[in-house]
Amino acid sequence: MCGENSSSLTPGFFILNGIPGLEAAHTWISLPFCFMYVIAVVGNCGLIYLISHEDALHRPMYYFLALLSFTDVTLCTTTVPNMLCIFWFNLKEIDFDACLAQMFFVHMLTGMESGVLMLMALDRYVAICYPLRYSIILTNPVIAKTGLATFLRGVLLIIPFTFLTKRLPYCRGNFIPHTYCDHMSVAKVSCGNIKVNAVYGLMVALLIGVFDICCISVSYTMILRAVVSLSSADARHKAFSTCTSHICAIVITYVPAFFTFFAHRFGGHNIPHHIHIIVANLYLLLPPTMNPIVYGVKTKQIREGVFKFLLGDKVVFTQDK
Repeated sequence: MCGENSSSLTPGFFILNGIPGLEAAHTWISLPFCFMYVIAVVGNCGLIYLISHEDALHRPMYYFLALLSFTDVTLCTTTVPNMLCIFWFNLKEIDFDACLAQMFFVHMLTGMESGVLMLMALDRYVAICYPLRYSIILTNPVIAKTGLATFLRGVLLIIPFTFLTKRLPYCRGNFIPHTYCDHMSVAKVSCGNIKVNAVYGLMVALLIGVFDICCISVSYTMILRAVVSLSSADARHKAFSTCTSHICAIVITYVPAFFTFFAHRFGGHNIPHHIHIIVANLYLLLPPTMNPIVYGVKTKQIREGVFKFLLGDKVVFTQDK
């Protein structure tokens, strides 16, 4: 049967089962997910609006933050509404092509989020190690080109996922034990050979995730060396405080990502499947929810922007690198 034309074994739709084993608790599980989604949309759209309308925030650091916010809100919007339909209305069917489209956007946007975090690390490196040349190095054209390069990298590396998945024969049914269409979750439904899918998925993880983490690590190593060499304790504190928000964003993004990646490949028989699914959803929801809160609390100029928006022109912006 697996030798037949794969086009005759392509289902018209898939059934997303939600979180297997916790079907009775779907309604309760949906409440924190819905709450997090609302916070993510309001918080990230608010950040984008604030950065676009406040002249004091028209700086490279905040342009990258706006790009991160746009990526985050788009990422969670590709999955959460569909997931809530599963939980609330038992609408589990998703068209085959729509599933492939969702899979593409999920992986492309997660890759872009990682890339933006890398760009933000490079921004902090330039700001702290080359403060006098900061505005010369990170001009608006440079920011636009690096953002475009990050986007194109994600698109070009993730597009093959759709073709590799579409070519597979699906003779084991069309039930996917997940809340959204993930590459390997869809591929495992197939009765064909998915070795190419697994190898290419690992290669993309190395080209995006590992590469970005290495760049972030090198950037912060250089930042740490520069901060330690400062003679004034106040200067060291001020320089390092500009990085705390970004460090929190890195931890929030990569910790669930690493758990999902390694648990999926090495702990599949030891960790319950519903834990995999819950963490995979948090991987997509937690960064968009927490990033606006972290930057709002940790970044003085964003706090001042919020107060200025709420209270009028009574707040005076302070400038810092």
